[in-house]
Amino acid sequence: MKRSVLTWLLVGFGSSLFAQSESAVSPVSSAPPPPAEIHDFDFWLGSWEVVTPDGKLVGHNHIEAILGGRVLRENYTTPGTYAGRSFNIYNAAAQRWEQYWVDVTGLALHLTGGLNPAGQMVLQGKRVTPAGTSIVDRITWTPQADGTVRQFWETSSDGGETWAPAFDGRYRPVAPPTP
Repeated sequence: MKRSVLTWLLVGFGSSLFAQSESAVSPVSSAPPPPAEIHDFDFWLGSWEVVTPDGKLVGHNHIEAILGGRVLRENYTTPGTYAGRSFNIYNAAAQRWEQYWVDVTGLALHLTGGLNPAGQMVLQGKRVTPAGTSIVDRITWTPQADGTVRQFWETSSDGGETWAPAFDGRYRPVAPPTP
Protein backbone atom coordinates (compact mmCIF):
# COMPACT_ATOMS: atom_id res chain seq x y z
CA MET A 1 0.00 0.00 0.00
CA LYS A 2 2.81 2.42 0.84
CA ARG A 3 4.39 1.77 -2.56
CA SER A 4 1.19 2.64 -4.48
CA VAL A 5 0.69 5.88 -2.53
CA LEU A 6 4.31 6.83 -3.15
CA THR A 7 3.93 6.03 -6.85
CA TRP A 8 0.80 8.21 -7.12
CA LEU A 9 2.53 11.05 -5.28
CA LEU A 10 5.54 10.89 -7.60
CA VAL A 11 3.36 10.74 -10.73
CA GLY A 12 1.25 13.66 -9.51
CA PHE A 13 4.29 15.73 -8.56
CA GLY A 14 6.05 14.95 -11.86
CA SER A 15 2.95 15.87 -13.86
CA SER A 16 2.65 19.12 -11.95
CA LEU A 17 6.29 20.02 -12.66
CA PHE A 18 5.89 19.15 -16.37
CA ALA A 19 2.76 21.29 -16.64
CA GLN A 20 4.52 24.21 -14.93
CA SER A 21 7.62 23.97 -17.12
CA GLU A 22 5.52 23.73 -20.31
CA SER A 23 3.42 26.76 -19.43
CA ALA A 24 6.51 28.75 -18.47
CA VAL A 25 8.19 28.10 -21.82
CA SER A 26 5.61 27.92 -24.55
CA PRO A 27 2.64 30.29 -24.28
CA VAL A 28 2.35 32.05 -27.63
CA SER A 29 0.05 34.69 -26.19
CA SER A 30 2.92 36.12 -24.11
CA ALA A 31 5.22 36.57 -27.13
CA PRO A 32 6.18 40.18 -27.79
CA PRO A 33 4.70 41.75 -30.91
CA PRO A 34 6.82 41.06 -33.98
CA PRO A 35 9.16 43.79 -35.22
CA ALA A 36 8.30 45.45 -38.53
CA GLU A 37 11.48 43.96 -40.03
CA ILE A 38 9.85 40.51 -40.22
CA HIS A 39 8.28 41.77 -43.46
CA ASP A 40 11.59 42.82 -45.10
CA PHE A 41 11.84 39.52 -46.97
CA ASP A 42 8.14 39.15 -47.87
CA PHE A 43 8.95 39.84 -51.53
CA TRP A 44 10.41 36.31 -51.64
CA LEU A 45 7.21 34.56 -50.45
CA GLY A 46 5.47 32.31 -52.94
CA SER A 47 6.03 29.47 -55.38
CA TRP A 48 8.67 30.04 -58.04
CA GLU A 49 10.34 28.58 -61.10
CA VAL A 50 14.06 29.28 -60.91
CA VAL A 51 15.79 29.98 -64.22
CA THR A 52 19.30 30.96 -65.29
CA PRO A 53 19.93 34.31 -67.06
CA ASP A 54 19.48 32.53 -70.42
CA GLY A 55 16.07 31.18 -69.33
CA LYS A 56 17.00 27.55 -68.56
CA LEU A 57 14.83 26.01 -65.82
CA VAL A 58 17.07 24.87 -62.98
CA GLY A 59 14.65 24.40 -60.11
CA HIS A 60 11.49 25.13 -58.19
CA ASN A 61 11.28 26.95 -54.90
CA HIS A 62 8.47 27.44 -52.42
CA ILE A 63 8.87 30.00 -49.67
CA GLU A 64 6.21 30.27 -46.98
CA ALA A 65 5.75 32.20 -43.76
CA ILE A 66 5.42 29.97 -40.70
CA LEU A 67 5.33 30.34 -36.93
CA GLY A 68 3.09 33.36 -36.88
CA GLY A 69 4.85 34.96 -39.84
CA ARG A 70 8.14 35.23 -37.96
CA VAL A 71 9.97 32.57 -40.00
CA LEU A 72 10.29 31.99 -43.75
CA ARG A 73 10.71 28.35 -44.73
CA GLU A 74 12.30 27.60 -48.11
CA ASN A 75 11.91 24.33 -50.03
CA TYR A 76 14.15 24.18 -53.12
CA THR A 77 14.20 21.28 -55.58
CA THR A 78 15.68 20.68 -59.02
CA PRO A 79 14.51 18.46 -61.87
CA GLY A 80 17.31 16.08 -60.78
CA THR A 81 18.09 14.87 -57.28
CA TYR A 82 19.34 18.10 -55.72
CA ALA A 83 17.28 19.66 -52.92
CA GLY A 84 17.82 22.14 -50.14
CA ARG A 85 15.92 23.78 -47.29
CA SER A 86 16.33 26.96 -45.34
CA PHE A 87 14.83 28.77 -42.39
CA ASN A 88 15.03 32.56 -42.41
CA ILE A 89 14.28 34.75 -39.41
CA TYR A 90 14.69 38.32 -38.31
CA ASN A 91 16.70 38.07 -35.08
CA ALA A 92 15.41 41.09 -33.18
CA ALA A 93 18.00 40.76 -30.41
CA ALA A 94 20.87 40.88 -32.94
CA GLN A 95 18.96 43.29 -35.25
CA ARG A 96 19.69 41.23 -38.35
CA TRP A 97 18.29 38.59 -40.66
CA GLU A 98 19.65 35.05 -40.39
CA GLN A 99 19.39 32.13 -42.80
CA TYR A 100 20.14 28.51 -41.98
CA TRP A 101 20.54 26.52 -45.23
CA VAL A 102 21.15 22.78 -45.62
CA ASP A 103 21.12 20.58 -48.70
CA VAL A 104 21.49 16.99 -49.89
CA THR A 105 25.24 17.41 -50.48
CA GLY A 106 25.83 18.14 -46.79
CA LEU A 107 26.35 21.87 -47.33
CA ALA A 108 25.34 23.95 -44.34
CA LEU A 109 25.31 27.74 -44.41
CA HIS A 110 24.60 30.26 -41.69
CA LEU A 111 24.19 33.64 -43.33
CA THR A 112 23.45 36.99 -41.68
CA GLY A 113 22.65 40.48 -42.88
CA GLY A 114 19.62 42.44 -43.91
CA LEU A 115 17.88 44.78 -46.28
CA ASN A 116 20.17 47.37 -47.85
CA PRO A 117 19.06 50.91 -48.87
CA ALA A 118 18.38 49.66 -52.43
CA GLY A 119 15.79 47.18 -51.11
CA GLN A 120 17.98 44.10 -51.65
CA MET A 121 18.28 41.37 -49.03
CA VAL A 122 22.01 40.69 -48.61
CA LEU A 123 23.13 37.83 -46.39
CA GLN A 124 26.63 36.44 -45.97
CA GLY A 125 28.59 34.04 -43.83
CA LYS A 126 31.80 32.07 -43.52
CA ARG A 127 32.19 28.33 -43.87
CA VAL A 128 34.97 25.79 -44.13
CA THR A 129 34.96 23.30 -47.00
CA PRO A 130 35.68 19.58 -46.47
CA ALA A 131 39.19 20.32 -47.83
CA GLY A 132 39.72 22.88 -45.05
CA THR A 133 39.45 26.00 -47.23
CA SER A 134 37.72 29.03 -45.72
CA ILE A 135 34.97 30.46 -47.95
CA VAL A 136 32.75 33.52 -47.57
CA ASP A 137 29.32 33.21 -49.19
CA ARG A 138 27.30 36.30 -50.06
CA ILE A 139 23.78 35.98 -51.47
CA THR A 140 21.76 38.95 -52.70
CA TRP A 141 18.03 38.79 -53.44
CA THR A 142 16.74 41.67 -55.54
CA PRO A 143 13.03 42.19 -56.21
CA GLN A 144 12.46 43.18 -59.85
CA ALA A 145 9.80 45.52 -61.27
CA ASP A 146 8.26 42.64 -63.28
CA GLY A 147 7.47 40.59 -60.11
CA THR A 148 10.50 38.31 -60.38
CA VAL A 149 13.33 38.08 -57.86
CA ARG A 150 16.99 37.79 -58.79
CA GLN A 151 19.18 35.67 -56.51
CA PHE A 152 22.90 36.25 -57.01
CA TRP A 153 25.30 34.07 -55.00
CA GLU A 154 28.98 34.95 -54.83
CA THR A 155 31.88 33.29 -53.04
CA SER A 156 35.22 34.57 -51.87
CA SER A 157 38.25 32.51 -50.89
CA ASP A 158 40.30 35.56 -49.83
CA GLY A 159 38.15 36.92 -47.03
CA GLY A 160 36.01 39.13 -49.25
CA GLU A 161 38.74 40.88 -51.23
CA THR A 162 37.54 39.35 -54.51
CA TRP A 163 34.30 37.59 -55.43
CA ALA A 164 33.36 34.90 -57.95
CA PRO A 165 29.79 34.14 -59.08
CA ALA A 166 28.45 30.81 -57.78
CA PHE A 167 24.83 31.07 -58.96
CA ASP A 168 22.70 33.63 -60.78
CA GLY A 169 19.02 32.78 -60.82
CA ARG A 170 15.76 34.51 -61.59
CA TYR A 171 12.69 33.51 -59.59
CA ARG A 172 9.53 33.63 -61.72
CA PRO A 173 6.24 33.30 -59.81
CA VAL A 174 4.12 30.22 -60.53
CA ALA A 175 1.43 31.15 -58.00
CA PRO A 176 0.46 34.39 -56.26
CA PRO A 177 2.68 35.16 -53.27
CA THR A 178 1.25 34.16 -49.92
CA PRO A 179 0.52 37.06 -47.58
